[in-house]
Formats: sequence, C-alpha cells, structure tokens
Amino acid sequence: MSCRPTRSKTARYIEAYANCVVAQAFQKAAKKQSQYWRGRRKALRQLLSGGGAEGPVGTVLLQALRQPLTHHVQQYVLLLLRLQDTIQEDHPTRELVVRAAVVFGNLQSFAGQELDQAVATQALWPTLSTRPRDVLYSPARRLLLDSLDVPVSVTPLRAERVLLLEDALALVQGSSVHTFDLKLVWLDPGPDRRELHLLTPEEEFSFRAKDPQGQVVWQWKLTQAVCQALRGKKDFPVLGAGVDPSEAPACRCTAYTFCAEGRLFQATYEGEWCRAKPHGKGTLRWPDGRNHVGDFYQGLEHGFGIRLVPQACEDKFDCFKCHWKEGSMCGYGICEYGTDEVYKGYFREGLRHGFGVLESTPQAPQPCKYTGHWERGQKSGHGIEEDSSRGERYIGMWQADQRHGPGIMVTQAGVCYQGTFQADKIVGPGTLLSEDDSLYEGTFSRDLTLLGKGKVTFPNGFTLEGSFGGGSGKGLHTQGVLDTAALPPHPSSTSKRQLGLGAFPVESRWQGVYSPFRDFVRAGCPGELREALLGFHTQSSRELRKSQEYLCCDRSCPEDGAGSMEAVLEELLQPREPAALRQSLKKALSSSLHPLGKLLRTVMLTFQAAYAGFGANKHLQQLAQEEVRQHARDLWAAYRSLLQVALQRKGQTLEDEDAETRDLQVYSLMLPLVLPSFYSELFTLYLLLHEREDNLYGQGITNLSLFPDTKLLEFLDVQKHLWPLKDLTLTTNQRRSLVQDECFLSATECLQKIMMTVDPQEKLEVLERTHAEIQATVSRVLGREQQLPMDDLLPLLIFVVSRARIQHLGAEIHLIRDMMDPMHVGGRYDFLLTALESCFEHIQTDDMRLPPLPSHVDGGDLR
Repeated sequence: MSCRPTRSKTARYIEAYANCVVAQAFQKAAKKQSQYWRGRRKALRQLLSGGGAEGPVGTVLLQALRQPLTHHVQQYVLLLLRLQDTIQEDHPTRELVVRAAVVFGNLQSFAGQELDQAVATQALWPTLSTRPRDVLYSPARRLLLDSLDVPVSVTPLRAERVLLLEDALALVQGSSVHTFDLKLVWLDPGPDRRELHLLTPEEEFSFRAKDPQGQVVWQWKLTQAVCQALRGKKDFPVLGAGVDPSEAPACRCTAYTFCAEGRLFQATYEGEWCRAKPHGKGTLRWPDGRNHVGDFYQGLEHGFGIRLVPQACEDKFDCFKCHWKEGSMCGYGICEYGTDEVYKGYFREGLRHGFGVLESTPQAPQPCKYTGHWERGQKSGHGIEEDSSRGERYIGMWQADQRHGPGIMVTQAGVCYQGTFQADKIVGPGTLLSEDDSLYEGTFSRDLTLLGKGKVTFPNGFTLEGSFGGGSGKGLHTQGVLDTAALPPHPSSTSKRQLGLGAFPVESRWQGVYSPFRDFVRAGCPGELREALLGFHTQSSRELRKSQEYLCCDRSCPEDGAGSMEAVLEELLQPREPAALRQSLKKALSSSLHPLGKLLRTVMLTFQAAYAGFGANKHLQQLAQEEVRQHARDLWAAYRSLLQVALQRKGQTLEDEDAETRDLQVYSLMLPLVLPSFYSELFTLYLLLHEREDNLYGQGITNLSLFPDTKLLEFLDVQKHLWPLKDLTLTTNQRRSLVQDECFLSATECLQKIMMTVDPQEKLEVLERTHAEIQATVSRVLGREQQLPMDDLLPLLIFVVSRARIQHLGAEIHLIRDMMDPMHVGGRYDFLLTALESCFEHIQTDDMRLPPLPSHVDGGDLR
C-alpha cells in the first residue's frame, strides 16, 4: 500500500469537515436526531481511541469523524521518521522517505490549521450583528485575523472592527460592512513601516497597529492571504509554511465590477491589473451594452482598443477600432457607425482631428464623402467633399464644418466654379467655366446661377457684359451689352484656363497627411507608436455585424521580422548605389507596411478624391500636376528623415543636402517611382485638356496613313538621297513595293514604346533612341556617319511619328514637358522634345492634308 496520500481527496475531506464545524452541523444533526445518535454511542466509542466518548452526542460525533484521520496521519509521520533514521545517508531510498515524511507532516499541519481556523470562524459569527453576519457568513469562509485580537486602526475609512477572511477583507462599522476582494487588494508598506497602505480599485486606505509587532502580524497575514486568494484554492504546504513570498504580485488577472459613480459606474472589467488599476490587456463591459476590448494603462484605455457602442435601434452599433491615450481616442482609427458611415483617420482627445476620410455607403439617402483635415471634430482646413446626390465636388477650405474661404466647385455637368465661400455660402465675385468653354466672371447665387453683375465670354469670342438675374420658372434674364466684334479668345483664356492656382499653396495643401509621420520621426520612430501615428489596415465588412464579431480586429502588426521598425531602419543603412537605392525605394513605396508605402497610399486617396470620377475636369490639370511634384518632394524628405533616425541610432549624422542635389534626387529618383500611383487620374486630365489638339492630330495621322511611304516621303520634302532605297531608278510601283511598311521601321517601332512607360525620363530615352535609329538608317543609306540638321531631321521625324500612330500624343508631350527633370531644360532631351512638339503641331495643320491618290499611277520616276 502506498504511503503517499491522495492530496485532493484528503484536502477536500478536511475542508468539508471544517465547513461542518463552522456551520455547527454536527451539533445540529445530533440535536435533530438525538435519540438516533444516543442509540449509536457505542459504535461511535469504537471509532475513538483514548476515551473521549463521554459528553454531548454532537461533540462525540465531531471527534469520531476527526480522530481516525488525524491519528492515521500522525502514525504515518512517526513511522516515516523512524524509517528515515534506519536508512544510511547515501542510500537512494532515503530521499523518497524524507520526501514522504515532509508531505505527511504538511498534511498534518494543514489539517490542524484548517480545524483551528474553523473553530475560530465558528466563534466569530455570534459576535456580529445580524446584517454583517448575513453579508459575511458562509460555511466555506475562514477567519484569519480579527482586530479584536490584534488591534488596528483604519484611515480615512471608519471601522470599529477589521476582519481578515481567507477571501476578503471586511471593515465593520455598526450594522454596515464594507468588503474587499483579496484578489484586488494591493499592499504598500509605508516608508517607516508603521503604516500599511492598501490599494483597491475604488478605495485607498491605511492600517496602523498599536505596536510594531501587531503591524508585522497584519502585514504578514494580509500578504499571505492575498497570495492564497490569487492561487484560488487551499493546499498544503499550509499557509505560512515553507518559503513564503515577501509580497503579493503587483500584476494580476481578474474581474471586478465598479460601484462608484463615474464613467465606469456598473462597468465590469476583466483582464490584467497592476496596483489596483486596469493595466495591460482587458475587456470593459457596461450594462447598457457598451464594450471595450484592448490595452489599458494605469486605469485608462491606452493603446489599441475596440469600442462598441449600441444604438437605439436593434443590432446597430458604432464600432471604434482606434488607438487611445489616457482614456480618449488619440491617433489613427477606423470607425464604423450605425448610420453606415465609415471614418478612417486621426483623433485627438476623442474627436476627429488631423487628416481623415468620412464616407457613407452608396445606398445612403444622401451619399457623401469628405477627404481632408479635421479640427476638434469638425471639418477644418483643406478638404474635398463629394456629394453624389447633387453631382457636386467641392475642393477648398473649410471652417467649423462649413465651406469657408477659397474653393472650387466641380459639377457632374462639367461646370467648374472658383470663388470664395463664407459660412457655406458663395460670396463675392467668382469664375465659372462651362463644358462648352463659355467663361463667366461675376457674382452668383448659391446654386451657381448667374446673379448680379458679370461678364460672359462665349467660345466664339462674343462677350456679354451686364446684370444677370432670374426668377422661379422664368429662366435667366440679363440687361447689358453684347459685343460681337471681338476676336475668338486664346485657348489659354477659356478652354485651357486653369483654376485653383495660388488659392491653395501646394506646400501646405496636404501637410496634415505628413504631420503624424513627422511626429513619429521626431519621437525617434518608436515601434509602440507606429500604428497610432502611421495607421493600420483592417479587413472588415462595411455592413455592421453582431457585437461579438466586432470585438476583434485583424490588423497588420509588423513588429516581427522584416516588417519591424528596426528592420526598416537597418535596411536604410545598407550601402546604396543609385540603381540599388532606386530598387530599395521602389520596394518601400510598394509595401503597405513600410512608413513610406503608407504615406504614398494616403496621398493617393487624396489625389483620387480630387481628380477621379466626375471631378476629372481639365481646368484642374495644373493643380494636379503641381500636387504630384510636391508629393515627390515630401516623400523624398520623408525618406531622408527616416535615414537620419537610422544614422542617429548608430551615433552618426546625415549630411545636409543643397537645393540642387535635392531637386536632382526628387526628379530623377523619387518622381519616377511615385508617378505610376497618380498616372491614371493625371493623364486623364491631360487628355481632357488637350483633347482638341489630339483630335486634329488624329485626323492628320488618319490622312497620312492612307498613303504609301514613298508618296509620304516626297510630300514631306525628304531629300531623296536620304530615302532608304538602294536604286532610285526603279519604277514607282517597284519602289513602292520595296519600301512599303519597311521605311524607317526600326525608328517607328522604337517610338511606339513611348506609350509603354509612365516615367518621363524613360519616355525621353525612347525619344533619344528613336532619333538614334533615324540617324543610323540615314548613315547606312549614305554609307557614312551623318548628323542631320533640324531641316532634314524634322520631315523624317514627322514621317516616323505618322507611322507610329501614337494615340494622344499631345497629352503625352505635355506630361513629359511638365514632369521632366528641370536639369534637362536647354539640353539634348529638351531639343528632341521640342522637335517632337513641332511634328505634332505640323500634323495638325491643313498643310498636312494630302491630295487624293490618283486612280492610275504610271511607272515613271517620282522625281
């Protein structure tokens, strides 16, 4: 038979027996069935050793259920100790015997202490008045220390008696009692050890004993009781036996319901605690259905958290997936409202503040989207609002949720207005451009109706100047002067007129996007602030779901591996030749987890909000292209600031960069990398702006493509010794057969590649290679190297352009001109681009209209 006790069964038996002692169950049973137990006194006497069978039946019954176990354990202890003395020190079985003796010794002490506590607890209840007894009484509860035995005073709370129970601390004052769960009690000995501070979630108070010995007893007993309560069950070694912790752990995990009035009234917190404050991961639940899951710091929401707020209607919630600071939303967040609106942006002190996007669903009664800056919960600063129901887009300044300051209004009908707004109303003079390129300069009504003094310039040059007005159902009426003698206006004054220039300085237009990044860099790029300042990405449905589904958030957290901030900064320190640096920046900008990639994706949103969809208006082209160049400058500055932090961590400094070097890096390195992200919207604006010229160019290309190469070469006055033909004495038909679809074919195929890249530098390189192919073809024809002058080059280039059939060449040329590196101005690339512009303009003219091809061509020489 094994001498090792079954701990769980033995401990449960002792605890159950002690519970009966506390409840006086044996005395009550004997009293209720006294005749039955008196008839079995002899049987009970047989269970007892050494007498003790006399006295009340209840007492005999109590001893009969206790003595056999305690005697059995005591005999085991004595037997094991004697056995231990008979075994040599170095014998392998001695350690097993010693261990068994310790286990049974602990069990013996545990039983004795448990029974002593039960007797003391049983004696406690009659000393309490009815209400405290009803609150505190439980057969399983044990008294550990009573202030009647070891006096102690409590401040600032009042208590005439203090009871330390094994699971709670009770302060009794008259008929009232205040209990504290020991799992949520923290002890903080005073500096002089004469006072013991106790911390609980909603109360702080101090114990002071009458003498140092009593102070030590209370501190020791409280510490051990708190530790045992945190363990959650009694066990042996007994309380106080063996090596005891000098203090209870500061960090714990448990639940508590707040009772005091305040923002947490009746809220239940379940999670991690530190020194009586929610601290770490946890969940808050209010009775009204509000839930908060996330990080806490010293009692307040701090870090990432998800707040769920129920709406009045069923199954509708506001869900805030945000970063928090000291109890309020602060930093980046994604909020899905019960109204089906979604906000993605920044907060401060619980209000939208900084850059953010507020969007309703397309199914909303009045679908709307705002992309821009916020201040203390209101639209303020530069922003873009799209009202789909009205077919309008506003680009401009805001104040207190209203359009205020310079602004541009674009309508779905193609109307574009620029003027001044005040308190959401149009005030003062403005400029309106209609889809047919009519221009109005004057005053307006709220709905852009011409009202007051103004001047209309029609596309044909006619002008109408006077006073305008209208009434309901009466249409527009005017009184003024119509001038029909004026010449047609220059395209730059109407069809190509650009709005917004100077009204919104490009340097400050979207600085709210870059401000959190700069704050992140100034803080030294700490990983814990990365999400709060740079944002995060989540995958969630636009439709609101059940509350429990919202209490989680699968967001990108690149804190490990290549995505960590340390890895990002380390990558920046790698030696970088121009090609390697370009590849590294390309990788960073294409990653949604990299700080530079996050910035690029955010400014892409702003660009699309302003210039995509029905907001794609040709009068905003220059506003857009200067914005793209500015983003390239800001992203280069962002890269440099990250590099500076990386070097500072290594004790190094970043060399200053002069303006010329910065511009070189921006245009040659950064702009080609970011331009693809904006190219679709930007090129659309160029197409709209240069639509008329491109249509004329397209008609010219169509006309020129109808004729064979030899006829076209002759028409363009290309000198015949430059024609790529070996024998000029061939008949016209023979010569046409020889060169059809082959004349300057390599140059034509080369030029067609200009449409295959969005990089202005690469487009210029394509143009340079096309020029080189033309030169090479001519050199082969002449049998020697030949540098063509402009008079010879231009007709050959027109020939190649006509055969390349590049769509929208005008838009391509102007985009290259606007986006190319300024260092190329006046250089070789500038010369070639100017030559291409000349070709484009020539093809549009009436001089490029060929006469119809004769129905019969004889075999004579074209000369």
